Amino acid sequence: MSEEPQPHHQTQTQTPAPARSPVPDPAAPLAGTVPRRGRNAVPAWLAPVLTAGLVLAALNLRPAITSLGALLEEVRVGLHMSGSVAGLLTSVPPLCFAVFGVTAPRLARRFGPGAVVCAGMVAITAGLVLRPFADGTAAFLAASALALMGIAVSNVLMPVIVKRYFPDRVGSMTGLYSMALALGTSLAAAATVPVTEALGGSWRTGLGVWAVLAALAVLPWLALVRDRATDTASGVGRGGGERQASAPRIVRSRTAWALGCFFGLQATGAYITMGWMPQIFRDAGVSAGTAGVLLAVTMVMGVPLAFVIPRLAARMRNQGPIAVVLAACGLSGYAGLYFAPAGGAWAWALLLGISNCAFPLALTMIGMRSRTGAGVVRLSAFAQSVGYLISIPGPLLVGVLYQHSGGWGTPLALMAGLMVPQMIVGVVAGRDRTIEDEL
Repeated sequence: MSEEPQPHHQTQTQTPAPARSPVPDPAAPLAGTVPRRGRNAVPAWLAPVLTAGLVLAALNLRPAITSLGALLEEVRVGLHMSGSVAGLLTSVPPLCFAVFGVTAPRLARRFGPGAVVCAGMVAITAGLVLRPFADGTAAFLAASALALMGIAVSNVLMPVIVKRYFPDRVGSMTGLYSMALALGTSLAAAATVPVTEALGGSWRTGLGVWAVLAALAVLPWLALVRDRATDTASGVGRGGGERQASAPRIVRSRTAWALGCFFGLQATGAYITMGWMPQIFRDAGVSAGTAGVLLAVTMVMGVPLAFVIPRLAARMRNQGPIAVVLAACGLSGYAGLYFAPAGGAWAWALLLGISNCAFPLALTMIGMRSRTGAGVVRLSAFAQSVGYLISIPGPLLVGVLYQHSGGWGTPLALMAGLMVPQMIVGVVAGRDRTIEDEL
């Protein structure tokens, strides 16, 4: 590592060394860091707390969704839902992520990212506590939307917090929380059915138990509720001139649009998988418990790969080849589900699990496609909001096609077909450039 301070305008693939000169770097306010605080831009006591907070938050960003996927049939019967309404239910997560995620930068400027993530964990806890008491579809959707609102703002701010507090470890910290996110996703998918049976067999208890994990995630973030100085200095707080200047122009960036489309297409596949894959296996004759485990296998593939892929991507100038490989695995998995859903179930679950690792790749590219912390805030909100808007029709359309066709042939053809444009926009988003280059 060089003894000289590295200028912040370099791309994310270069790891900056800690500055040793007492003279502050004039680029620091745009970098989203406070170099005087040392290597991690936070006090020594706060770094492990923040790391624990990132892991616990990530663990809670998907159980509200995958626990429902494992019990979707029971919830549908218990609340008297049709197949189309159940499809609408699987479309609620991306809708909430798009609507509420776009508010994250404004909330972060006003209250600080740490406080917003803390509030997000509180909202997740409240939604998961209230959902089991719903006596109808509308109340169930409202409680789910509350939890998903908390997930939405946290989704957007995770890359921002990593960029700000760990500017020299973006790849490894992104990998850490991506791995925790995959672990929480797979844990909820695998454990929900057995836990439900152990607690008496009620789907309401099986869904509500995940509120305990969400409540634990609130605690570390309390330490950052009042940490406003770092947030303001980062360009996310008030007075960030670069932030305000770049806000209206990001829509003119081809890279930003490519990232938004890539994020949307991978999210479409992920939420179709989380919402419908257990039902695909159950309709093929697989038991409910095994179907939940198969979904868990798909999700658990993200635990090691979510740590490896961001680190690999951070070392590459062009991340397009990774996007192509992941999409090719998705094509193979959907083809397998079409021709032999039960016979090769474990292989298809593995292939789709690899394909779903396009999510940590997208998060890594968001951190690499801007030179500044303020740019990452805007790019993260833009790409995720656009992406989740794109992904809304997918799960709903699958439900409609499933109900009207009476089988999974047409829905699986749709899922496989979406892998082709995902490859294309992934190649465009992976090019070695930043949004500042285009603006």
